[in-house]
Amino acid sequence: MKDIKLIAIDIDGTLLNSERKLTPGVISTIKQANAAGKKVVICTGRPLAGAREYLKPLGLDGQDDQYIISFGGALVETTTGYGLIEETLSYDDYIKIEAIARKANLHFHASSDDCVYTANRNIGKYTVHESVLCSVGIKYRTQEEMADKKIYKCMYVDDPEILSNAMAKYQADFDQLAKEYMLVKSTPFYLEATRKGVNKGTALKALTEKLGLTPENVMAIGDEANDLSMIEYAGTGVAMGNGTDLVKSTANVVTADNDHDGVAQAIKSVL
Repeated sequence: MKDIKLIAIDIDGTLLNSERKLTPGVISTIKQANAAGKKVVICTGRPLAGAREYLKPLGLDGQDDQYIISFGGALVETTTGYGLIEETLSYDDYIKIEAIARKANLHFHASSDDCVYTANRNIGKYTVHESVLCSVGIKYRTQEEMADKKIYKCMYVDDPEILSNAMAKYQADFDQLAKEYMLVKSTPFYLEATRKGVNKGTALKALTEKLGLTPENVMAIGDEANDLSMIEYAGTGVAMGNGTDLVKSTANVVTADNDHDGVAQAIKSVL
């Protein structure tokens, strides 16, 4: 078995069960791993504010030597909120990405530290969902009012069928956008855009190297397409039993699903 010193874990569909809760088995196993000197790093599309409620019971919150990868890899920080690596989108990037939402008639928002910004007067239900999920507010802002805002990622957010149909109808536009930015579906109703080359895998690589570790020292656990990059980077890539077929075919190991403590099962194998 590889000498695993860092365990990277996605939140939704991975760390949490289908009721979006931490189970006692996952909590106790992660605490065991932490006590054994293994770094447990939450890797999520959420900001730190949206992960704190899970970091706290895991004993990982508010520490200068514990880390979180947030906004899908755009920010690496300590769990005290000290930023180590930051990759933001410019105002010009925002205008370019948002223009396709207008053309395709999709709901859209941009994620910052403390809120999500939307130019949709009729705020989409998935923007509200993201606000609640991430424990941040929602602010309506016109394009012009976004010029001085810090943006980590942009998101097209709509019902799965609406989003998929728009992506098919405007495939040429999305294909062109993908040449300039990192596009990934994190759920059937979210299509996220970050700077080119920014994803969970590149962020995990940067943190791993900063800590003096190698991919062989890393286990990464996830379930969706936005977890692929970190699963590919890690020496031991683990797919959840509830993961997509692509994630399962990419991973070295398939563990139990998120309703049967798949994360705990994977971690126990390296304790």
